[in-house]
Amino acid sequence: MDEYLEVNRRNWDSRVPIHVTGYALQKFRDDPGYISDVVRFDLPRLPNVSGLEGIHLQSHIGTDTVSLIRLGAKMTALDFSSPALEAAQTFALELGHELEVIHSDVYSVTSRIKKTFDFVYTGIGAICWLPDIKAWARVIAQLLKPGGFLFIREGHPVLWSIGESKPNGDLVLEHDYFEGQAVEEFDSQTYAGEGVVKDERSISFNHSLSEIFNALWDSGMTIKVFEEHSTVPWNPLGDEFVQIEGIEEWELAINPRRLPASYTLLAYKNS
Repeated sequence: MDEYLEVNRRNWDSRVPIHVTGYALQKFRDDPGYISDVVRFDLPRLPNVSGLEGIHLQSHIGTDTVSLIRLGAKMTALDFSSPALEAAQTFALELGHELEVIHSDVYSVTSRIKKTFDFVYTGIGAICWLPDIKAWARVIAQLLKPGGFLFIREGHPVLWSIGESKPNGDLVLEHDYFEGQAVEEFDSQTYAGEGVVKDERSISFNHSLSEIFNALWDSGMTIKVFEEHSTVPWNPLGDEFVQIEGIEEWELAINPRRLPASYTLLAYKNS
């Protein structure tokens, strides 16, 4: 667990050149009103961000960050991967958007900046790379102005608990649902684009819903919206999942309502 940060940094650095070809960047270039599929999915639940200042934690190459800018927000992107931040800032500038970037891991950000924001955004597949959800929630609260909000869509902890499925299609709960276990994996492929991930080792962590909720409550947050979904915006289990026609969301091919695949959460910092 102690080496998770450097292991994951190398892994995500290796994904950047692949993802810049696989994240549908051309759609942003072709259509000034285009926003990412991830942000579009949650528009009915996302508060109006026009005129607000936000920070996107674990922003990667910035497609969701740019989408929030296109919705009227002034955004700061934070990531621990220098190549990802360089790609995000280059992409934003190419599109004519101003984007401030901060090179930092999540836990260290409040020692790097002292300003606060109207909202914190964190996207899909983010907190699974963090070992301590209580420390994460404390950072969220420190970054927010009183009355500011956190918006998150994330893979469901039940999904992260699933291991290799059986030949008959049964799902196997192999990994811990609760925080504590470090899951080490080696994968030369990534979820977007074509190419080989040079540093294929990664270390991830799960956090139960109760651990996430309690961490936010203990940090002075009030949860206003929580919604679970049977879909997730990538294919996490190969042949077990199918893409829903017309949208960039995947769900179980057989009886998808048996699995909570992702969730959306909106929480406000108490005034």
